[in-house]
Amino acid sequence: MKRLPAIVVVLCFLTSPVFSVQEAPSLTFPVSGFTLKNGLHVILAQDNSLPLVTVAIAYRVGSINESRGKTGLAHMLENLMFQGSRHIAPMQHVSFIHKIGGTMNAATTEDKTLFYQTIPSHQLVLALWLEADRMMSLRLESSSIIRVKQSLLDEIRNRKERDPFLACSLYFDRMLFPDESYHHPVFGKESDIRMVTIEDARRFYSQYYGPNNAVLCISGSFDDDEIIPQIKKYFETIPPIKQIPPPSISVHENPPGGREEIYEDYMIPLPGFYLGYRIASPLHEDFYPLVLIEYILLHGMSSRLQSRLIRRERSAFRLSGGIDIKKDLAAFRIFVQNNNEATKELARRSIQSELNNMRNFPIPDREFDKIKSMFIADFIKQYYTSEDKALRLINTYLLKNKIEDPSQELAKYLAVTPATIVGIMNRYFGRDQFSLDLKRK
Repeated sequence: MKRLPAIVVVLCFLTSPVFSVQEAPSLTFPVSGFTLKNGLHVILAQDNSLPLVTVAIAYRVGSINESRGKTGLAHMLENLMFQGSRHIAPMQHVSFIHKIGGTMNAATTEDKTLFYQTIPSHQLVLALWLEADRMMSLRLESSSIIRVKQSLLDEIRNRKERDPFLACSLYFDRMLFPDESYHHPVFGKESDIRMVTIEDARRFYSQYYGPNNAVLCISGSFDDDEIIPQIKKYFETIPPIKQIPPPSISVHENPPGGREEIYEDYMIPLPGFYLGYRIASPLHEDFYPLVLIEYILLHGMSSRLQSRLIRRERSAFRLSGGIDIKKDLAAFRIFVQNNNEATKELARRSIQSELNNMRNFPIPDREFDKIKSMFIADFIKQYYTSEDKALRLINTYLLKNKIEDPSQELAKYLAVTPATIVGIMNRYFGRDQFSLDLKRK
């Protein structure tokens, strides 16, 4: 086991809801990492302020790892991971956690499958045993596959009923991300889910759900000297995956130029449109100002687009969007829903007007300081609880393959200037615009 040096993370939690751009952090918690012999990477973030601990484990597998005709397998495995293993009955993992007063959740994205539970700290070993057992010996049976398939099909139908814009949103995804590995929905296609066999599920599990394709993060109240032997006891005997298949991705560069299309569907209740721009990877230095641009345009009712379209002009009654990250690719999306065609065109012109203003004029210092204060507050909230810390640390490690000191990361955002914003706006929000006009048939 190779132990990496501890990183002391320092953060500032202020009592005021408004954070000064010049304020420095003040909460300290140690973060360390090491890798077991079988390849499992472990992150430890100790905080004894409350008798709680979060155990999170993420597998580097998501919808981009699915092959054509097998979409939805990653999401299906997320559900199957609760259907029992060698020593645990179906759904017993859930009942164990709830009986001790814990909470839990799971999620699947394009590039990861994540499981996490927050429990009383004296029950930490129970969570380790539960996670290790299903990593080593998940029980995949035909009856479980049938139940989960039906549950997923019902979930897709419910999504379609609740969101009349789901189909056009997925269509816009295909415009922004041409490669099929990125643009098919994480929850899969109904036709593919119906055809999944138990052999498909077993093969997918054996290819990706092993220690050398996972990251374990423990955050909260624990003792290093006591927990490290327990981690080794439960996880180090699990054999690594011999060969992890790489995702079949063919597109890593921005699609050339922009596209304008019209989407007609009888499900669309009212006019609307999508606008989008392919932007820098979350690993690129340009990503820091791009996040602040998201705040300037869309965060809160005082943001430029919310204030103009919703409050002043009332040209839109629904406005959403922001940065959409898919592994190491990203896009900036804006969705607007309108009452009629006239307000739709007014909203479109207003958005272009605001983007042009940001391309040509620096944001005033007062407005920019307010945006940065909002960002600092949101940034710090990501470390409030043991669960917040665990999810933030594990997501950062999966993206960057390292633990980044949050104070240094925050400094990169705060170093952005109004002049930087102008340059980034001209680099990414120019001619290469993707537009999807929504109309009812």
